[in-house]
Amino acid sequence: MMRILVVEDFTPLRTALVKGLTEAGFAVDAAANGEDGLWHARSGEHDVIVLDLMLPKIDGLTILRELRKAKCPAHVLVLTAKDTTEDRVKGLELGADDYLVKPFAFAELLARVKALVRRKYETKTNVIKVADLEVDISTRLVKRAGRVIDLSGREYALLEYLALNANRVVSRLDIWQHMYDFNASLESNVVDAFVRLLRRKIERRGLPRLLHTRRGLGYMLSEGDGDLE
Repeated sequence: MMRILVVEDFTPLRTALVKGLTEAGFAVDAAANGEDGLWHARSGEHDVIVLDLMLPKIDGLTILRELRKAKCPAHVLVLTAKDTTEDRVKGLELGADDYLVKPFAFAELLARVKALVRRKYETKTNVIKVADLEVDISTRLVKRAGRVIDLSGREYALLEYLALNANRVVSRLDIWQHMYDFNASLESNVVDAFVRLLRRKIERRGLPRLLHTRRGLGYMLSEGDGDLE
């Protein structure tokens, strides 16, 4: 599950975006003004920030400038009611990754958010393969050796994040931050519990282990051997 921040002051639109993105499988934080939006952006590990330009307290371009100055790695999708070349160029020059003019269809926003997630994790395809494991981030379908694996929402969220970071160690805190929104309380063993559940479903006798534990560091999805528990 990827983590999204929505910064939008118009309550009906903000509510609709949070609802739609949550139903699409994202963990979503939201802010109604620029001050809260900047605080959330600095405090959390978001994959994509959906940022309105016309915000109270701190405007969207100022937020964008501050985030890029701080080298925030999140990809930013700017929302604006202004459809002028000058505004688009200014936003892109300040570090926006994409631009969407209001009004827009939610399906288009969702497609752009997913594209930014793929860009962040440097994958150009919806299907991520690790050995004989396939994770389709578009349909949320998971297969191992051709057999469909039924996962819960949290199990899928964990596997998707590990797959997007295949061959890299991710810490328990990183996993937590991408599986839950800002309001969730951290429980010390919840990530380890989900890893155990996920292992039971994707590991099979006679097939190589793919989900490895790096002691003291975290977990890694990889075809090669890791430092196992």
